[in-house]
Amino acid sequence: MDDNQHIEKIILGIDPGTQILGYSLLEIVDRSPRVLVMDVLYLKKIADFNLRIRKIFDTTLRIIDTFHPDHLAIEAPFFGKNVQSMLKLGRAQGVAIAAAMSRDLSFSEYEPATIKQTVTGNGNASKEQVAMMLRSQMEFPNEPHYLDATDSLAVAYTCFMERSHPLADVRQQLSPAKKKRRQSSRKAWADFVLQNPEQCQS
Repeated sequence: MDDNQHIEKIILGIDPGTQILGYSLLEIVDRSPRVLVMDVLYLKKIADFNLRIRKIFDTTLRIIDTFHPDHLAIEAPFFGKNVQSMLKLGRAQGVAIAAAMSRDLSFSEYEPATIKQTVTGNGNASKEQVAMMLRSQMEFPNEPHYLDATDSLAVAYTCFMERSHPLADVRQQLSPAKKKRRQSSRKAWADFVLQNPEQCQS
């Protein structure tokens, strides 16, 4: 790296999953994003779910301690028909956030549609379209074998775009309304769990 270049921030992006978890590190140099790391944590060979969760926690800590990112950007859980899958995904996200908090790392979460909209301009874009758009904008350090890797990069890129936007400060001031909508969404999920306890057993 040129000595005159200035590293402003390193964003850790995580696409949570209990089978394959994508992670990436986006380095911001002179206000331009550059991919530092992009890879996946392959968990399918670990039969015990609790061990998978522990692996996610330990790996997130290792990444943080190795690269010292300034912020964690993570994809938010989404509502789906398979309740068990939703619960497992939420646990994967939760332990990654817990690992970040244990290192005093700030974090933000982004809805899947928001990520796709930011990267491609289409909130319903496919994983392949997201990967293609990212490839057209940045050089990858290695060719990803799984789209979970590029999904994690998309999360980090969304965070970069949000924070580098000229109206970022205004958006932060408007965040209470966004938080209210998110709280409403979480209340709806909590109500669902209370009304359908048999579907939400581990």
